[in-house]
Amino acid sequence: MNYPEKLKKGDTIGICAPSGGITEKEDILQLELAENQLRKMGYKIIETKSVRKEAKGRSASGKERAKEFMELLENEEVKLIIFAAGGDFLIEIFDYLDFEKIKDLKPKWLQGFSDITGISFLFNIILDIPTMYCQTIKYYAMNPLFRNLTDALKIEEGEGIVQKSFEKYQKVVDFRESIENENTENDNLNLKNNIEEKENTNSLENINDENNSKKLEEKENREIAEFQKEEYNLEELTKTYELTEKVEWKNITGEEKIQIKGRSLGGCLDCIKGYIGTKYDKVNEYVERHKKDGLIWFLEVFEMNTPEVYRTLWQMKNAGYFKYCTGIVFGRPLFIREDYEINFNDTVKEALQDLEIPIICDADIGHVKPQLAIVNGAILEITSQNGKGTVKTILE
Repeated sequence: MNYPEKLKKGDTIGICAPSGGITEKEDILQLELAENQLRKMGYKIIETKSVRKEAKGRSASGKERAKEFMELLENEEVKLIIFAAGGDFLIEIFDYLDFEKIKDLKPKWLQGFSDITGISFLFNIILDIPTMYCQTIKYYAMNPLFRNLTDALKIEEGEGIVQKSFEKYQKVVDFRESIENENTENDNLNLKNNIEEKENTNSLENINDENNSKKLEEKENREIAEFQKEEYNLEELTKTYELTEKVEWKNITGEEKIQIKGRSLGGCLDCIKGYIGTKYDKVNEYVERHKKDGLIWFLEVFEMNTPEVYRTLWQMKNAGYFKYCTGIVFGRPLFIREDYEINFNDTVKEALQDLEIPIICDADIGHVKPQLAIVNGAILEITSQNGKGTVKTILE
């Protein structure tokens, strides 16, 4: 494996947006807080020009995003690239990446998840460059930093660590319901504002006293100040996860204790299914190169239905993806529609039980916060027993 240099204080971290960008004011503030916190930790920060842009789910054209990413890869000062965000359209940069040129460059750590699977997964299977599957940049606004973020930096600094499963995870709130509720609230707020505006207009028509006008202006200024204070509350922008749900890793293949070891590969299943059979699909070559190590797949779902999960796993299995596999670990799915009254774990079991290898579900991997820092391409030793798990990272 072509491991990157060990990250050290004083090194430069590059931020770029090969998929979506950051444009919401709250997200931009978190970006700035994250960058400031990393500077205080001793790192230098540079941003590419499209990080704070987005149109139709893209920070820029595929060609421009690839160019900015390549600039960071070629910049010898940059030792770690943390991506701005996930998204949906990272695949558009693939045709503009010069993989032969990248192969000749010094490898560097690359960190992100979700749609960033396109980089994390392909750099592993095509170039044998390990990558970090963990949170994107804005999460470094947390103060104090959560364990998974410090663990990611420790690994990037060259430390082989053992991560324990978390005690609790953050309850999933369906963003689609949130958007619907937000739209209803906005409609109600607009109605309220229209009524108040009419009332204020009527009141103002009857105000001839200059003092009353001044009081009204002062009242409006106070309301604006309170709104700004509430909207951009520093504690809200830097708070850690809200952990309320009990973590329970599940050994769905029936073992009381699972212990597996192998070289890791994986990421977001929603993304990986799109690479199968394309010119970028080099999984079988990767599997053959590392068959002596054994392979551990780690997979997680952003938004799929259970038949779609079944079909994707069936396709991967019949494409030879799970050859020499010592075990598979699934993270908790974020949004899963259980069609035919079959849940996610049962779907996984039905699709893969004939492999006769250990399978773990509901691990701390992926979109459901918090997530462990998983190195795509490292040797992992994973244990799962009594609902708890450990992941040992071996950088070899």
